[in-house]
Amino acid sequence: MSTKIEKVEAIAIEVPLPKPFAGATYTVPTRNTIVTRIHTDGGLVSEVFNGDNRKCGPDVVKIVEEQIAPLIVGLDAMDHEAVWAKAFEVTKPQGDRKYLMEAVACVDTAIWDIKGKALGVSVNKLMGGFRQRIPITATGGYYQEGRTLKDWSAEMEWQVSVGMAGCKFKVGGLSPEEDYERVAAAREGGGPEFILGCDANQGWSVDEAVRFAELVEPLNITWFEEPCHWQDDVRSMAELRKRINIPINAGQSEITSWGVRRLLDAGAVDIVNFDMSHGGGPTEWLRAATMCASVGVKMLHHEETHLAVHALSAVPHGLYIDCFPDPDRDPIWDHFIKNKPKVEKGWIDVPQGPGFDIQLDWGLVEKYRLN
Repeated sequence: MSTKIEKVEAIAIEVPLPKPFAGATYTVPTRNTIVTRIHTDGGLVSEVFNGDNRKCGPDVVKIVEEQIAPLIVGLDAMDHEAVWAKAFEVTKPQGDRKYLMEAVACVDTAIWDIKGKALGVSVNKLMGGFRQRIPITATGGYYQEGRTLKDWSAEMEWQVSVGMAGCKFKVGGLSPEEDYERVAAAREGGGPEFILGCDANQGWSVDEAVRFAELVEPLNITWFEEPCHWQDDVRSMAELRKRINIPINAGQSEITSWGVRRLLDAGAVDIVNFDMSHGGGPTEWLRAATMCASVGVKMLHHEETHLAVHALSAVPHGLYIDCFPDPDRDPIWDHFIKNKPKVEKGWIDVPQGPGFDIQLDWGLVEKYRLN
């Protein structure tokens, strides 16, 4: 079957949420993503989606269709490195490289989907196939007006009831002492075996992060994510890592494997949660994962359950999948995927169909498309 790229199209999606969800440094009013369809002359079509951005979807779609598509039409979709190198050319002129790398990610993800479909194997197998199930954790603990400590404890109990092995709990929006109380309530609700990470979303100074870490250390915290302010986060995390005992996790704010390398060179992290939808797709994610493996750094992935389940389970140093089990937070994961993978007792199964094995509800895609 011929796999020459014939057409590239992208669709920006926006679904309003019934209530806002707030971390330390942001508020989420909508769930957004981009669906990318690459058509080959042999009849294969990708069915993937990338990203959780609130504003830039139409801008990224424009880059995909107007800048990248003319560069890759006619190339063989099986040659993912060649296609990636051609797409990456759009980042060389001056421009918003965050948006540009997200556009590269949309195309690269679609290419891996086509490659898997052409070969009749999952992306997990293409990326290494280390295992076929992996623990799954939730993102939760959002700041919402009126919530009490009992509410956060009850949320963790609910997460256990719907099959979550743990939670990435939001901190960094209050004082270290106030957030400690919230995390203590979460530990009580989840129980002693519940995987509990803390995500400050770059909300604290080094000294504040140290105070928080010292308070929560007895609670058996699995990781401390993006603890320090963005403007000097690499140096700050390297300093913090010397002063606390909780593993530091970062990387979702990087947009290339070169950015991940800077984290590793600085000795700033124990875990990297590089996001393939922010950082150039599966091709670039594998480059980052290989560097991390060579220095003993573990891998997580920022959100994107439908993609991360293939990638993290494909490599030996992948830890847990991240998801939003609350349909109010992620209606796309809950409603748009007709063949969601099985989640049970803290584990998620890797989809076994070809490519990423995503079957979208196209009625919903059309209902919520922006372009």
